[in-house]
Amino acid sequence: MISSLHGTVLHTTPDQVVIEVGGVGFSVAVPADVAHSTAVGERLLLHTSLIVREDALSLYGFADRSELEIFGLLISVTGVGPKSALGVLSHLTVDQIAEAVNGEDDAPFRRVSGIGPKTAKLIVLQLSGKVHATTTAARASGTAGGDVADQVAAALVGLGWSERVAAEAAAQTSADATDAERASVSALLRRTLALLGPAQGGQTRV
Repeated sequence: MISSLHGTVLHTTPDQVVIEVGGVGFSVAVPADVAHSTAVGERLLLHTSLIVREDALSLYGFADRSELEIFGLLISVTGVGPKSALGVLSHLTVDQIAEAVNGEDDAPFRRVSGIGPKTAKLIVLQLSGKVHATTTAARASGTAGGDVADQVAAALVGLGWSERVAAEAAAQTSADATDAERASVSALLRRTLALLGPAQGGQTRV
């Protein structure tokens, strides 16, 4: 079992990276945010899952171990294959998945390409009690700053970014912002857009 890879990035696509480890290039399917934020030539550590099929060996990689664990849970759900599970993790954070499952809300999963209404309900049903949020104390406390970050994330989704990318960018910006910026949706949104940068323009934001 290949449980992790740490090497130099040789190539990237919107949903895949090639990592050289010991002179061997490994092609790894990754969530969209990993592919978008990875540059050729940089060092990258991925926690991986090797999926063995009769006609193929496929590697799926994640920047965070909690994502790998959620991936394993998702592919245990009836009707959810590795590609669909990766699609879920490209659109939703671990916290968003936990919130949807614990709240018995299948709507976020239905918005993922390849996940139909029946499968979305099965995800909520079969993962009930198995997933837990990893939110920080600041988010869990329900502070005003968290509310503003949520509004910024919602605005970014409206502008075309996925829920996952929007939530992570808003949370990162909020953590670095001043108290005044954390209290203002417009100020925090401007800062978050600056963080995401113009490189996203004209690309599919998934």
